[in-house]
Amino acid sequence: MAAEPSPAARRAENLGSISARRLSGWLRDYRPIMGVPDELMMPAGGGPRDYWLCFLGDFAEYEEGEFDSRFNLATRHIRDTGVSYRIYGEENERSWPINPLPLLLSEAEWTQIAAGVEQRATLMEALLADIYGEASLFAAGDLPAAAITGSTDFIRPMRGVKPRGGQYLQLYAADLGRGPDGRWWVLDDRAQAPSGAGYALENRLILSRAYPNLYNAMNVQRLAPFFDELRKGLAAAADRSDPRICLLTPGPYSETYFEQAHLARYLGFLLVEGDDLVVRDGRAYVRTVAGLKRADVILRRVDADFIDPLELNSRSRLGVPGLLEAIREGGVAVLNMPGSGVVESKALLGFLPKLCRRLLGEELKMPNVATWWCGQPSERDLVEAQINGMAIGPAFNGLGPDGTTSRPRLMADLTADQREAFIQRFNDRPGDFVGQEVVRLSTTPVLRDGRLEPAPFVLRVYVAATPDGMRVMPGGFCRTSIHPDVRAVSMGEDARTSDVWVIADKPVPRISLMTGADDVKVRRILGNLPSRAADNLFWLGRYLERAEATLRLVRSLCTSLMDSEAAVHSSGETLDRLRQILVAWGAIDEEAVGARALDSANAALHDRETSSVIRLVRSARRTAASMRERLSADFWALLLNLEGRLNESAGGVLSEAGVLQQVERALQILAALSGLAQENMNRGAGWRFLDMGRRVERGINICHFTRKLADSDATIDDLDLLLDLADSQITYRARYLVGLALVPARDMVMLDPFNTRSLAFQVCEIKTHLASLPSLLDDGMLEAPNRILLPLATEIETEEASRLNAERVLTFEQTLMKLSDAVAERYFLQGANAVPTVKLAALA
Repeated sequence: MAAEPSPAARRAENLGSISARRLSGWLRDYRPIMGVPDELMMPAGGGPRDYWLCFLGDFAEYEEGEFDSRFNLATRHIRDTGVSYRIYGEENERSWPINPLPLLLSEAEWTQIAAGVEQRATLMEALLADIYGEASLFAAGDLPAAAITGSTDFIRPMRGVKPRGGQYLQLYAADLGRGPDGRWWVLDDRAQAPSGAGYALENRLILSRAYPNLYNAMNVQRLAPFFDELRKGLAAAADRSDPRICLLTPGPYSETYFEQAHLARYLGFLLVEGDDLVVRDGRAYVRTVAGLKRADVILRRVDADFIDPLELNSRSRLGVPGLLEAIREGGVAVLNMPGSGVVESKALLGFLPKLCRRLLGEELKMPNVATWWCGQPSERDLVEAQINGMAIGPAFNGLGPDGTTSRPRLMADLTADQREAFIQRFNDRPGDFVGQEVVRLSTTPVLRDGRLEPAPFVLRVYVAATPDGMRVMPGGFCRTSIHPDVRAVSMGEDARTSDVWVIADKPVPRISLMTGADDVKVRRILGNLPSRAADNLFWLGRYLERAEATLRLVRSLCTSLMDSEAAVHSSGETLDRLRQILVAWGAIDEEAVGARALDSANAALHDRETSSVIRLVRSARRTAASMRERLSADFWALLLNLEGRLNESAGGVLSEAGVLQQVERALQILAALSGLAQENMNRGAGWRFLDMGRRVERGINICHFTRKLADSDATIDDLDLLLDLADSQITYRARYLVGLALVPARDMVMLDPFNTRSLAFQVCEIKTHLASLPSLLDDGMLEAPNRILLPLATEIETEEASRLNAERVLTFEQTLMKLSDAVAERYFLQGANAVPTVKLAALA
């Protein structure tokens, strides 16, 4: 009797003719690499796996072009939200490369993977507890001391220090590949500061949006419960019920900064850099606009050697002076515990089976690539005898055999000079190297040019320590390579990423991070704003406002060239004044004053050497990137769109109409950004600093315009230009029917509290913001920003437009500049050793 076809086979038989031909073509043309296990095809020519057949069958039913439109929607999300990564040493970020097909794993397969990785995380935890505790493994001869102390990741000051909460590894990851025997093997351990979990979240978001029906029909296990447990585990390490949890980042130039910001936003953590933290009396604090606020738990993404320049790497600018002392005092939990990276050393791999039996009393469930540490005589002799057939790599994190990279390399791949240099280093310090078996690991299907092709891959699986034990993420972070050597997979070598779908046997309930507890304390303030974030928000507002003002100047310049009836065109003096303003701002250089007005307009828009519009927008984008976790996806998308539109036309010289069209589009995007900030941002300290930056810049700009265009010798053309730059033409004409006059124009742009573009309105708004911000003083005295602002506000309220002159307006402008400096000195503490210049009211 013939075997009954599987549900997947029946599903394939029921496809329409077009879909069936497409599926048949994919499978017919798919050519796994000979002798290499493949995720689509079962071994020994057994045909496609059922869950892959189900997936590809549904995938084939998309109509012609529908797949492209769906995946283009996903890639548009990547572009609009700025999902990116950075190659070490490069200044610019790269767009996130994701495959349209996920890596599929059955629930049964995943159960074995999860068991092996969970055991390995437990083993690493026990190993760290012994290394930094009793050191019984060294005393018993189970582990040579040099296999640990030879690593730069061994942090000697942490010896004898028990981690707060009792956990060395809060987050562990293992890089896996399927070995030639069909079993999963461990390629690398990640215990220092495992990256990629945030990218796994983003990959899931992208593909579930691209194929929502397919995603739900495949019963894909959800990621949210894992992150909920991770958050609970971090909170359990604190000594108070409502802890402040921080994610310590190396900063916006980190290779994975986007992922760190995304993870912080998703989990509700405070994203901080080293300068945001300070240690006082054995405790760590966050520098905020309300003073120092206690940091209870720090999830670090900074390597241990850089976290404390006092005791470790003195050149580090990424860490916090005194942080190790705070850890020893129990004043803060830093996870993963500094020194955890020592278990990443490949020197340990050969000892792990024995250590697992010793520490856990069981056999190692998941093997790693056979490895021989050359710090032992017999292993060194073996490696030397077979050196041409082995992959040679560093025993500890550091340089590899070619002197430049930390990954294993075949001796045959080295140049003669590299080989000679390696032999010298190997003979001098053999303990710095390991020999590894060369293994070609498995492949997974990827879609290239409408065809399925096998691609080598590495799967990173995460384990979190939780109050209820170890929890494995049901999925992970997959990287695929275009090269046949799977060990070459890294984000810098043409790699792409894939979402990882663990296919459950039954429907998976929808789960989010929502808690079911009824006793959660209600809050209406989103914590305390770090000083660095306040600084960035303030300058983001200033950059955007300066860009808008420059655009208005360029628009007026173009209008004067295009419309012979325009008032500005009729006066050469007004046109010269307009260009002099652009020169004073640095938007164009002095030489451009004598050039054609059109050339000046193009330069003010696109010149990369001056403070042109495109330079200002790029500065705004870089500033926004430093606090990406605080900006909505819509805000970020608009900002990237603005920069993209300006870049499109930056290569050539536009006509008057082209410049004007570019300016109008840019002003519309800036208006949308302003609208988002006004309508979508919570009215907390962050919004106040963003708006205050705009108000300060707008006030300075309007003073500058008034000095140049509304002095006693101003012409009708000057006043017309002034009202245009202040966006007050309609209001003026509705209020004054007699035409343009000097005093009313001055009053409208300088002293009218009802005109949203006037100096008086800006000062009133700044006054409101400062009154709402926290005070550090407990003596009732005014702080410096208010001491500067309040007299200015009084002068403006009592001033008469008829008495205004250039000198008086210049005084207002300079006072606003002093106010900006005072705000920076009061709220924007900079540098690892910065301390407030006033007494702190409290350390909460």
